[in-house]
Order: sequence, then C-alpha cells, then structure tokens
Amino acid sequence: VQLQASGGGLVQAGGSLRLSCAASGGTFSNYAMGWFRQASAKERAFVAGISWTGDSTYYGDFVKGRFTISSDNAKNTVYLQMNSLKPEDTAVYYCAAYTYMGQTIVTLRGHYDYWGQGTQVTVSS
Repeated sequence: VQLQASGGGLVQAGGSLRLSCAASGGTFSNYAMGWFRQASAKERAFVAGISWTGDSTYYGDFVKGRFTISSDNAKNTVYLQMNSLKPEDTAVYYCAAYTYMGQTIVTLRGHYDYWGQGTQVTVSS
C-alpha cells in the first residue's frame, strides 16, 4: 500500500486548505484512513479518521468542527478539508491506513500500518 499526501502550503490564520491522500496498491474497502499531524518538537497526534466506505468518522478534540474528512472511492483518495485555520495548526500532516475491523476509528498511531510522506501546513498569524 502506498499513500501520497499533498495539498499543504502556507495560509493565513482563518484561511482554508484541503489535503489529499491518494492510495494505491491495495484493496481499500478493507481499510480505514487517518490523518495525523506532527508539530515541531511534539509527538504525532491524531487529527481525523474515516472508514473507506465513509460510514464511520472520528475527529481529534482540537478539530472542534473546523476540519472535515471525506473519501472518494472512485479516486482512491481521502481528503481533509481544514477551515478556520490557526497558527497552532502548523505541522506536517501525514495520512495513514490500517485494516478496518469495524466500529470506532482507531486514534493510536501505532495501530496504523501504512504511512504517507507528509505534507507541510504552515498557518501565519
């Protein structure tokens, strides 16, 4: 399984970005996808996750309705729409995947088997 994250960039506070994670090399109906982020000198933290069918989603507490995760099965792509961005959202954002067994989306990074390369998001004040 290969994951390719893209869409990061520099944006002013209050702005929006949409991250994409293109997946290849697997049967993605068996997977759940997650976005994590890692700010400088901090641990990698869960942002949002979605089952490949889209019927289950979960968000980190700090998202608070600002971010939306979605999937486009035809394109094998998962998106993270980020609105009302804040300087504290500055981080490298990673997409990841694990074999989904149903129920709640897992938030522990150690549970994810596949990782993309990360895309930098910088929010200026």
